[in-house]
Amino acid sequence: MPEAVTQLVINGRFLQRPVTGVERFAVETLTALDQLLSVGALPALSVELVVPKGTEPRVHFQNIPIKQVGRRQGHFWEQIDLPIYCGARRLVNLCNTAPIFKKNQIVVIHDAAVFSVPQAFSAGFRLAYKIIHMGLALVGARILTVSEFSRQDLANHLPMVADRISVLPESAEHLLRHQPDPAILARENLGSRPYVLAVSSMAAHKNFSLVLEALTLLDAPPFDVAIAGGGNAKVFGEGGKVASDRIKWLGYVSDSELRALYEGAMCFVFPSIYEGFGIPPLEAMQCGCPVLAANAASIPEVCGDAAMYFDPRDAAQLAQLLLSVADDHALRETLRQKGLARAKEFTWKQVAQALVKQGRLLEGTAR
Repeated sequence: MPEAVTQLVINGRFLQRPVTGVERFAVETLTALDQLLSVGALPALSVELVVPKGTEPRVHFQNIPIKQVGRRQGHFWEQIDLPIYCGARRLVNLCNTAPIFKKNQIVVIHDAAVFSVPQAFSAGFRLAYKIIHMGLALVGARILTVSEFSRQDLANHLPMVADRISVLPESAEHLLRHQPDPAILARENLGSRPYVLAVSSMAAHKNFSLVLEALTLLDAPPFDVAIAGGGNAKVFGEGGKVASDRIKWLGYVSDSELRALYEGAMCFVFPSIYEGFGIPPLEAMQCGCPVLAANAASIPEVCGDAAMYFDPRDAAQLAQLLLSVADDHALRETLRQKGLARAKEFTWKQVAQALVKQGRLLEGTAR
């Protein structure tokens, strides 16, 4: 008797937003899923990606059709049009939010940041996400998250769903698909002397002020500091960005530019106080860039012994680590080799396979 076909409908609302960590997870997981479908590694599986009308996808897949549905946009599309179109089929939501009243679905909630670090988000964003996450927990949605740290943190804030949370890690080898674009180094006047790189959004809990504090403790640091990434005030408020003539703010960069930045940096610094996973340190490792990281949240779980750690509230400790790395070529090479080895332990293929397994384990219901 032929195997029953598993039908998965993917919530594609994320395609309307710029690619940051959460959207990166969705795009790369679906890219890996599409590749597995291409080689016949996932028999009896049907996948459809649905988006609001007017969405112009930035990605294209060979085996995952993209369909525009509904009349609404934003949360209203997600809460009304999406579940109506999906019907009894299994829905997969990769970016934190999902229709509250649909039972037959998987939701990837990347962290519990709106509960644990509420000051990092605008009031409207906090309220919407708390309502959605508590509603999903009460209705019985299957919840996945991206680290053991996040699993425990979500269980603390949503105890009614603690036994229904599984871990689905992320990866970083996506950057290797892109040729490095070194033009950004000349454009930003980087490379004439060593530079330290940081990459993230401008949210307050990313803790970039610590980097500035560390710099002020150094009379004449033998390196520049460059920070790449953007922020959305509707999401994060205005609390994250710090001003300093010692820091080069690069804004949003392309993947090719980002790879060039990682490969050219003396080291990468990740001072975040709170992360659900933390893709940037793994990206740096994948590109052979030594990593200095905060010993907070999920970061040690992701980086293992391949990073040097500092207290994210101790600027003096970070300043000393930066000087140590700047002065010691052998230390940088050791960190580079450890990072390359650590990065190989994570692949988007594994993420896609684990997601499909969860989808097939989920028992369908009429809603």
